[in-house]
Amino acid sequence: MIIVRLNGGLGNQMFQYAAGRERSLSLKVPLLLDLTAFKKYPSRSYRLGHFNIRAEIAQDEEVAQFWPEGVKGFAARARSLPDYLKPWYRRAVVREQHFQYDPDFKKTGSGIYLLGVWQSEKFFKDIAPVIREDFTLASTPDERNTQMLHMIDNCESVSLHVRRGDYVSDKKTQAFHGTCSEDYYQTAISNIGERIRDPHFFIFSDDPRWAETNLKIPFPSTIVDINGPEKDYADLIMLSRCRHHIIANSSFSWWGAWLSTNPEKTVIAPRRWFAVSTMNTDDLIPQSWIRL
Repeated sequence: MIIVRLNGGLGNQMFQYAAGRERSLSLKVPLLLDLTAFKKYPSRSYRLGHFNIRAEIAQDEEVAQFWPEGVKGFAARARSLPDYLKPWYRRAVVREQHFQYDPDFKKTGSGIYLLGVWQSEKFFKDIAPVIREDFTLASTPDERNTQMLHMIDNCESVSLHVRRGDYVSDKKTQAFHGTCSEDYYQTAISNIGERIRDPHFFIFSDDPRWAETNLKIPFPSTIVDINGPEKDYADLIMLSRCRHHIIANSSFSWWGAWLSTNPEKTVIAPRRWFAVSTMNTDDLIPQSWIRL
């Protein structure tokens, strides 16, 4: 079996699932999802149940094979020492070594616990059609979402995602992630205007009023605010149905752009993904996307 520890928001959970799914299919073993992180960080919750994923929820005793309850300190280090003498990809607990892709990931065996974010399509590009199928909605969109999807499908739709929220309100998060500047969005809008005839912008944001006030869009535009945080999965599907994309430094809009099946899509992504300069993001953005 493969157990994946899920944490973070919807986009991060999707990366974690996709990496585990690739290992599960490659090794022909079941995929299990460890949800215990959400008990420790209740501000986040399990979000993948709204999709047609192929995984079961890991039971406590299955997780305990890798994280035995009550074993801490020296006892925990002594128990794990034989594992740490192996290459990282041969260990029972496979920890992500750094942010960029590592091809040794494909050398992992079965009977492992994956601990990381795995934020690159290279971890699962070999099974891209499977991942796209897994991340289809398990339920039918409601009437308001169906109407918005009809609009998106019947114009030269461009998604524009503005991520603010804790990127602005939490000082530590702001210092690490930062936010995309107004200049980035205005340059991206101009770029789309030069490439796409008659674009219609659909704006997705956790702060739609900020986007409406600060972004100058000389084309038709629609604020998409019919779903709250508990229906982020519905927004993601609408975002993915747009033909072109301007994404934020956010895994949420990364997935919306990646799931888009338009073979001629233009995707614009920020060149600087993090406020800190120590993160190597070379493998984060697919080569066909434009970084500004």
